Amino acid sequence: MIEKDFVTEGLKRTRIDEYLEDELERAGYGGMDVQITPLGTMVVVFAERPGMVIGRGGKNVRAITNTLKNDFGLDNPQIEVKQVDVPELNPKIMAYKIANMLQRGMHFRRVAYSTIRRIMGAGAQGVEITISGKIRGSRSAVAKFVEGYIKKCGEPSIKHVQKGFATVQLKPGVLGIYVKIMPPGVVLPDNVEILPPKMEIVQDNEVVEAEEIDSSEEDVIVEEDSNVEELEVLEDDVEEIVLEEIEEIESDVLEEIESDESKDEDN
Repeated sequence: MIEKDFVTEGLKRTRIDEYLEDELERAGYGGMDVQITPLGTMVVVFAERPGMVIGRGGKNVRAITNTLKNDFGLDNPQIEVKQVDVPELNPKIMAYKIANMLQRGMHFRRVAYSTIRRIMGAGAQGVEITISGKIRGSRSAVAKFVEGYIKKCGEPSIKHVQKGFATVQLKPGVLGIYVKIMPPGVVLPDNVEILPPKMEIVQDNEVVEAEEIDSSEEDVIVEEDSNVEELEVLEDDVEEIVLEEIEEIESDVLEEIESDESKDEDN
């Protein structure tokens, strides 16, 4: 049945991923992708240090190729190694780094907050780190650290949120580390962009948008604006002249009234 083929293919990919994860842990393994081509099976390995994946003279690559062919039944496997551009945005690499720091004896809170600062500094929209196990004492507990914005459910959480997992063996027991990262540049379905209104101009009883106006028409509009400004300046000058004349007339009237009053007093 077709369903059984999908399940079998998924199990095979998961086993290959686990095998590469164990073999390339020191190289900063960041995931893999299997592509079936007419010439064979292309396995793309993402790593922080590609040189350690290839090995001296290609020794490691040849050993991994033989294992994939003999143990996993891949047809003519070909391995391509790609370097991870930004390791801080790869959840698997960051989960391994957290495990290494915990194994060296660092406190889990300090490790979590320093890792969050590195991930957010790389431009991530959000990050969530979960450390579970015997982190405080003989009883197991779960510590969750969240920063930024990260989707929890729905299609965006499956499509956009990247997940990584790692384990570390300590004296009290095994700790599990989950890392979720919302990478930069993700456009969510609920993101709404409000565009500014377009300016419309009526010409010959037709509405024309501002973007459709020719350059010559724009020059006409600029000239009209300059003429309006000149008219406003002239109006201000006329108002000043009128006010000055009114003040002169008032002063002359007041002088005549004062002179008439002085004559009456003399008589």
